[in-house]
Amino acid sequence: MEALYLLIPLSVVLVFVALWIFFHASDDGQFDDLVGPALRILQDDDKPPIDHK
Repeated sequence: MEALYLLIPLSVVLVFVALWIFFHASDDGQFDDLVGPALRILQDDDKPPIDHK
């Protein structure tokens, strides 16, 4: 029973820290464009450029 006096506040603090990290990353724009970088890989042109002289 005494362990609950330590574990419950510790888990509440851990949840608030995780939420703070998530919202901080969200405010910094970490999750703004999740599709763009993946599509840029597919649109990459692997052919060498043609040299017109």
